[in-house]
Amino acid sequence: MIGAEHVLTQDLDAYTRDWRGKYHGTALAVLRPANTSQVRGLVRLCARELVGIVPQGGNTGMCGASVPDGSGSQVVLTLSRLNRVRDIDAANNTMTVDAGCVLQVLQEHAADAGLLFPLSLGAEGSCQIGGNIATNAGGIQVLRYGNTRDLVLGLEVVLANGEVLDLLRGLRKDNTGYDLKQCFIGSEGTLGIVTAATLKLFPAPSATAVAFAGMQSLDQAVALLQHLKGRLGERFTAFEVISGATLELVCRYFPETPRPLAEAWPWHVLMEAADQGSHEALVGALQAALESAMEAGHLENVAVAASMAQAGALWTMRENVTHAQQMDGANIKHDIALPVSQIPAFVRETLPALAAAYPGSRPIVFGHLGDGNLHFNLSAPEGADITKWQGQTDAVNKIVHDAVAGMRGSISAEHGVGQLKRHELGLYKSAIELDAMRAIKQTLDPLGIMNPGKLLPAA
Repeated sequence: MIGAEHVLTQDLDAYTRDWRGKYHGTALAVLRPANTSQVRGLVRLCARELVGIVPQGGNTGMCGASVPDGSGSQVVLTLSRLNRVRDIDAANNTMTVDAGCVLQVLQEHAADAGLLFPLSLGAEGSCQIGGNIATNAGGIQVLRYGNTRDLVLGLEVVLANGEVLDLLRGLRKDNTGYDLKQCFIGSEGTLGIVTAATLKLFPAPSATAVAFAGMQSLDQAVALLQHLKGRLGERFTAFEVISGATLELVCRYFPETPRPLAEAWPWHVLMEAADQGSHEALVGALQAALESAMEAGHLENVAVAASMAQAGALWTMRENVTHAQQMDGANIKHDIALPVSQIPAFVRETLPALAAAYPGSRPIVFGHLGDGNLHFNLSAPEGADITKWQGQTDAVNKIVHDAVAGMRGSISAEHGVGQLKRHELGLYKSAIELDAMRAIKQTLDPLGIMNPGKLLPAA
């Protein structure tokens, strides 16, 4: 069906271990189909033999959704050979692509056509669009363009019975019943295997302006966000918050990190604006907006990047946060979403609670404040026993996630659920929500072969 050379049974570690090293399973085999027809045939074979299928893209996920369990009874189905850009329709501002296309490659194809595919995240050089769709990835430009869900117009999906659901329509209006594609976006491969997608494209900006601000409080950051939205409108594309402790961690492990502000501040914001006008006009508009924000007390100091090189260095600093955390050692990660207005109160409530419960622990707080998504991580105290620290995960999570739930937030904003948060979904989702999700799962995957043990908690 796919050729013996594409059925791997040895040296599978790259496919059975997640990139964080947190989950390591055992696969019966790794299957490498080259097209939708081959995916369809493999799914039918697995359904007949009742073999669980773990779909895998670039295996860059944060929650263990793309690796098998330890039973040795599941196959990993990697989409990496499905890597064609099928079509770019410039007049319709769409591109239709295979699920195994690397995100950065899609960005480059769009740019070659004079267009923009705006999904952008740290793993874009290795993550695949099918995985982005399966986890509803977010990234740094959600403020203007939305999550992956907002960028998908159509899907092609191989269902658990081997049938192909063809929803590859480049339509922005289609009022003919249920929007079935939405069932599969964010489903983490538990309902079917995405094999292709039709994606939205946008006019490529001709000008970009980047600034870095310091402030005393998150209340100022939220006020600055609202101020800039009002002054810049749709030109405002990114608004990232970085705590002072987070910046110091990056500088510790990446000494070349720029420090555009002379003073250290408890909080910083990295922001970006883009449009189709001149660079000078955009920088002027951003500077004027920031000057008025300073007069209003929404920030203490700010620097506007004077060149693309300076702007790139600031974004590299932001991207290095995750790398610095890995280099620093064990940390307990959180990927939470709250109404933007609630974020200052959440931080004021949660940081003292964690400090009281875990003296010496080091909060590393950063993320996409513009859309209410914080990466609220807790690094182990210096010199702590790593195994004992990781054993505190559930207790730390309870402090953080109880506070999130109390403010009607989400315990997973953009990383998904996978294995990591599966049991917690049962704690923070209502019984009615879980019953509805299980009903959808039972209808689309009655044999339970699609990514078993992920996302949905055991009944």
